[in-house]
Amino acid sequence: MSEAEYEDLQDTYPGAGTFRFGDSKALSDELIALVRAGKKVATCGALRDFEDEPEAMPVVGRCDIATEWDGTPAVVIRTLKVDTLRFCDVTEEMALAEGENETLEGWQDGHKRYFERNGGFDPEMMLVFEHFEVVEDLNGRAI
Repeated sequence: MSEAEYEDLQDTYPGAGTFRFGDSKALSDELIALVRAGKKVATCGALRDFEDEPEAMPVVGRCDIATEWDGTPAVVIRTLKVDTLRFCDVTEEMALAEGENETLEGWQDGHKRYFERNGGFDPEMMLVFEHFEVVEDLNGRAI
C-alpha cells in the first residue's frame, strides 16, 4: 500500500488498521474472495497474537482495511461483534460464518492446521472471534 493510498483511506476511515487474512498468498486470495462474495463474515485469531500488538485487537464499530498479500488495500470491514473463547468452544454457527468450510469439523481441522503452522495448537487455546460486515470493496477504487 502506498503512502498516498494509506493516507486517503485513513481520511475516509479514521483509526482503521490494516491486516491480511491467512498466512500465505494462496490462502489470503481465497479468503478475500470469500469476503467479497459475502460468504465470509467472521474471522478468528489466537489471543496470544494480540499480546504484543493490542491495538490490532478488533473493536466493535471500528473499520479496518484487509489487504491483499502484497499490501494492496482490498476491503474495508466494520467489526460487529467480538468474542474471546476457547478453540473447543467455537460453535458450528461461528465456524460456518467464516465461510471456509461446510461443517464445524472441517473448520476445526483447517484451523488446527493453521494454528500448528503459526505458533502452536491446543484445543483449550484462547481465540479472538470477530464478526464483521463489508463497508467497501476497494477493488478498482481510484486513489
